[in-house]
Amino acid sequence: MATPTPQQATQNLLARAHSPDSVNRIYNEKIQHRTLHLRPSSPPPAAANARAARRKARDQKKSRAKIRPKPLSSRDRRRLGLYDIPKDGQKYSIYKPLCELWQGYAREILGNDIFRGGPEAAAKLASAELHGAFTEVVRSRCTGRVGIKGIIVRDRKFVMEIITEKKGLKIVPKEGTTFRVEVKPETTQLAADSKPFVFEILGDQLMLRSADRANRKFKQHFLPNL
Repeated sequence: MATPTPQQATQNLLARAHSPDSVNRIYNEKIQHRTLHLRPSSPPPAAANARAARRKARDQKKSRAKIRPKPLSSRDRRRLGLYDIPKDGQKYSIYKPLCELWQGYAREILGNDIFRGGPEAAAKLASAELHGAFTEVVRSRCTGRVGIKGIIVRDRKFVMEIITEKKGLKIVPKEGTTFRVEVKPETTQLAADSKPFVFEILGDQLMLRSADRANRKFKQHFLPNL
């Protein structure tokens, strides 16, 4: 059986709904010389190769991850000891210039309150930075820590790391400990009877990181352990 041509197939379809005269007229006027726009039935290359494209994207992501590794977590930093002070850096002489800088910083934030003290000075010192301050442990639950003197090199959340002049690095817990800090007036302001501004810090009130303490407002309240 011969296969019908496209013209015959079209006329056969029109004959199902129209008369023979109408079939010829419709075909000659509307179909024979009309441009037929066909849409390709095959999918575009991207859709046809979607699986390969996803695989390629995963491979590229893995290669980028190898080139640019993720930043270290806090646990990884502690494990690697990135924040620990090396043995050759635990010398008092290294941090003496830092202590002098802190003295100027303390005099600047205190202003005239360095001579009169009071609640205004306490409010300023409550949020002050303590890295570089020379401190002494005057009270502690552990009597062996009383008398430790040195420069604060790390103000951590629960402990103070202090560089002493003779015994190197000492780690002192804040809980149950009182620290004494002195701020010396400038040489031009120093009178014959003037004394350094001395204040004591309750470690229980500083159980915060130094960055968090800078924006915190402290309220006066009763401490049962005093």
